[in-house]
Amino acid sequence: MPKKAAKKSGKMSQMSEEERLLYMQQKLLAEEEQTKKKEDMLMQFLKDKLAKEQRSSTINMNKLNVQWRCVLRETKIKELHKDIEILSQTFERVVDCKDSVIKSLTKDVDEAEEQYAHALRSHLQNIEQLLDLQRERLTLLREEYQQDLDAVQKEFETERKMIIQQKETETMYLQNVLLAMEQNSSENENETKLEFQSMRDEIKNKSLEEKHALRVTLEGTVEDLWKQFQLALKNYTDSTEDRKIAYDVLKVKDDKSACEIEMQMKKLQRIQDSITSLRNKIAVHARESDEQNRQLRQDKIVVHKQFQKLKGRMNQARAAEHSRLATLTVQSNATLKKLQGVIDKGDHILRLAEMCRKLETEEEKVLPFYPSSLSAEEREEAERASMEEPTEQLAQLMQDYTALDQFWKRYNKVLLERWALDCEKGVLTQDNYKLRVLLKQYLDGISVSDEVLTQENSLLILNNRSNMQQKLPPQVPVTDTRVRRPVHNIIEAAHVVSHTL
Repeated sequence: MPKKAAKKSGKMSQMSEEERLLYMQQKLLAEEEQTKKKEDMLMQFLKDKLAKEQRSSTINMNKLNVQWRCVLRETKIKELHKDIEILSQTFERVVDCKDSVIKSLTKDVDEAEEQYAHALRSHLQNIEQLLDLQRERLTLLREEYQQDLDAVQKEFETERKMIIQQKETETMYLQNVLLAMEQNSSENENETKLEFQSMRDEIKNKSLEEKHALRVTLEGTVEDLWKQFQLALKNYTDSTEDRKIAYDVLKVKDDKSACEIEMQMKKLQRIQDSITSLRNKIAVHARESDEQNRQLRQDKIVVHKQFQKLKGRMNQARAAEHSRLATLTVQSNATLKKLQGVIDKGDHILRLAEMCRKLETEEEKVLPFYPSSLSAEEREEAERASMEEPTEQLAQLMQDYTALDQFWKRYNKVLLERWALDCEKGVLTQDNYKLRVLLKQYLDGISVSDEVLTQENSLLILNNRSNMQQKLPPQVPVTDTRVRRPVHNIIEAAHVVSHTL
């Protein structure tokens, strides 16, 4: 070592400063690498050791967990067996309770079904009675309607027969009138024809005679006039040649217009003939229509009277039906209110029954109905009486409600218990009043005041007795001999203190 150190020191002395620095840096780096390698090796060794320790610890922990789990399983199995036994016992006990409750509920359900069936039967009987009443009412109304209808039909048939007979008589009368008018017209026509022929012959004879006389007288005048006419004609023709030409033209026009006028006159004549025929027809139709209108007016008056009668009857029937309907609606509303009251009462009873069911004890749930207090002979007599048919109406009604015997048993039991509690309450109130009086006396005795001095004082005791008279409360009438309270002997504290001191 000294040789190496000497060599190194010799080398160091031979080196320059830069070389020395480089050498020192390399040396430091080599030392750092060696320390780093040592640390890496140490870390690797520690990691391997830690991994081995972790593996061994996990194995040991798993072994411990397995053993611990086995121990826990055994203890848990024992606890579970105990719990199962307890639960099985409780379950059997609960099942027995439930069975008893189910039996009691089945009995209650059967009784409720019987009550419901009985109520339903009574309700159906009431409904059948109402339906019978309604059917009888409808039959009466139908019979009244049928009677009114038959009366109206009879009146209609009689009026129809009278109208047909009147029509037949009037038609026969009109036919006879027509025959008489035709006969009169034919006779008048024949007479007028004969008169016309006789007048025509007379006129013809007179005209022939006058014609012959005029012919003789006029032949001379005609010749004179013919000459004058010829002269006048010549003068006229000469003077009116131009006018003649115009006249011919106007004549042609006049002929045409005459033809047209004739045609128009013919048309006017045809129109007048048609007008007259139509007027005649209109007059005939007017007479016929007046007659028909008069007959229809009479028929209308008769039908209107019948309509007024029928309307009055219908209004009376409608008013009667309206009054009946009003009474029926009032009665139905009253029945609905009563039924609603019954339903509300039943709901109230059911709610009270549910509340009472919650407050029942286990014994009452198992045995809801206490045994009958009747003897065997009394039971036999009651059974024989129930087998016999009742004669009185009240007994019959009581027999209809035999299904409620169990209910009345429980109701009477509750009523008796309530009565006993009321009696016990009276006894307790009496005892409470006595205790209050004694407490007041004691407080008055230990305290001194004007009120105490003015009243009787319990401090004055002679011969071991107080001059106080014990005030008793008003006697509460107790009729129940079954409820008896224990009697306690009470000694005042002041008396005890005086003897102890």
